[in-house]
This record gives sequence, C-alpha cells and structure tokens, in this order.
Amino acid sequence: MFAVTATSLDADKPLDGLTLGERPEPAVPDGWTTVTVRAAALNHHDLWSLRGVGLAADRLPMILGCDASGVDEDGNEVIVHSVIGDPARGGGDETLDPKRTLLSESYPGTFAERVAVPRRNLVPKPAELSFEEAACLPTSWLTAYRMLFDRADLEPGASVLVQGAGGGVATALISLASAAGYRVYATSRSEAKRRRAVEIGADEAFEPGARLPERVDAVMETVGQATWSHSLKSLRPGGRIVVSGATSGQVPPAELNRVFFLQLSVVGSTMGTRDQLERLARFLVKTGVRPPVDRVLPLREAREGFAAMAGGDLFGKVVFTV
Repeated sequence: MFAVTATSLDADKPLDGLTLGERPEPAVPDGWTTVTVRAAALNHHDLWSLRGVGLAADRLPMILGCDASGVDEDGNEVIVHSVIGDPARGGGDETLDPKRTLLSESYPGTFAERVAVPRRNLVPKPAELSFEEAACLPTSWLTAYRMLFDRADLEPGASVLVQGAGGGVATALISLASAAGYRVYATSRSEAKRRRAVEIGADEAFEPGARLPERVDAVMETVGQATWSHSLKSLRPGGRIVVSGATSGQVPPAELNRVFFLQLSVVGSTMGTRDQLERLARFLVKTGVRPPVDRVLPLREAREGFAAMAGGDLFGKVVFTV
C-alpha cells in the first residue's frame, strides 16, 4: 500500500527523512481492526517526529500521521482516535495511562491507504461532516476541546486569550470558544492571520505582547517561551493558563512571584479521550462549526503539505486525501 514514512531523523532538515512509496499492509493484533483511510490531517507532531522528537531511530521506518477518517471493515464511516492507551491504567482516562502512545510513535500512523487501530478507537463519523472535516478532529481539535471544556474550568461568558493564531490547535480554540459564547482574544505576528482569526470568531486580534482590553479568565498556550510572560500578565487574579504545547521553547522564565501573588494556575493538557472526540464531533454538528482547511492535497503530494507547515505558511489544517 502507498504510505508516507519517516525513514531518517534530522533536527535541522526534517523533510530529508520523508519518504513516499509502498509499505507492507498493517499488522492487526487481537482486538484491533483496519480502517480504509479516506482523509488524513497533518499536525506539527508529524514534523517533530521527523526531527526525532517522540520518535526514536530504532522505530524507523515509521508511517507518519495521527489523524484519519475513513471506512471500517463493516463499511461504517468512522473517525480514528489516535491515543493508544488503556483507560483502566489512567483511572478512566486513557490520556493519563503512563504507557499511552499516539499512532505514528509506537504503531504505524494514518498517512497510508490503511491503518490498524484498536476497535475501541473508532468513533462514528456524523454524516454532516465530510471525511476531510472529520480528519481534522482527532489531534488539534480534540486537544482544543479538552483545553477549553475540561482543563480550563470556564463558565459561559468567560474571557479567553489564544496565543499564536494560525496553528491547528489555536484555530480550533478560537472557533470552539466563540461557538461556546466566550469572549475571545487572539494574537499573531501576521496581520493576515489576525484578520482570519476575527473571521472565524475572535472578538479582537492583536500583535504578540499587546495590552488586551481586559485581563482574561484563561489563556490557551501552545507557543511557550515566546509568549509565556505575556500570558501571565494577561490573566486576571486567580486566572488559569492551559498549556498543550511549547513550539517556541520549553524553558521560559517562570515568574513565580506573579504566579503565587496573583494565585494563578498553570495546567497541562494533552490530547483527549475517545468519549471527548465523540462529543466534539456532535458539538460541530450542533453548532455548525467546521475546521478551517488551508489546503487539501492527494497523499502522493504530502511533501508539499509538510513544506508548507515547516515554513509556517498555513492558516488551518492541511488534509491529505487517499
């Protein structure tokens, strides 16, 4: 079958390790099944994998990709939940399983004609969502859903700052927060991305570091080092930062004096559960919100999508069709 595979790792030239071509059919352990992939979405996770973050050289070659929608062995349209974990080991939450992993880390990923997954990882795809839209949900949109509606502990009418508009998680955060009735502020270095952020639901968008009209209840942080100080300064006393990424660096000044004096909370968040993915899909059907898609490419042209992500030339998701 045709697949997009990491065959070598290079922190400086990640695309050098990207190989497109034939791979063996997936092995199917007991309790697993196969999905014929119709669409698969690109994430920063895939680019970081090519840099050797989360993917060791001894696991190569590895088919990349976390997100997919497709058709199961019984002909049902499904969304693939990419967290491979045991809810029992995580106290009812597979994302807290100490042994949990994602597709494309220990098991072959979704950038292929077929992917093998545990049966419990299949979520029914609502008919109202296209395969391309559904493929955007399992990583960035699910991460945003959990950040906003689980980890942030927000009530309707709350105010939220989303750092780094344009990325997949940030775009999802803006869209979901707006649909839920939050006041949403966003930041981006790009004027064009600030305009797009307002178009998809942000009340206002600002340059990084700008003073906001108000101190917010929560900050959604995926950028890390470059925006951390601004995130802390933008919070009201007792506010909360929810962190799911650190694309600009993972060791910002902690500013612990601000954290304890203003009684701020810093909460980590990673992915989401299978049940949250199912609720996310229903939320999109109910609200009419759809993931912005930057471009749709055939899987055989995946290198173009990877190059666009590496260059930062995106607003919304890159989706590969199979």
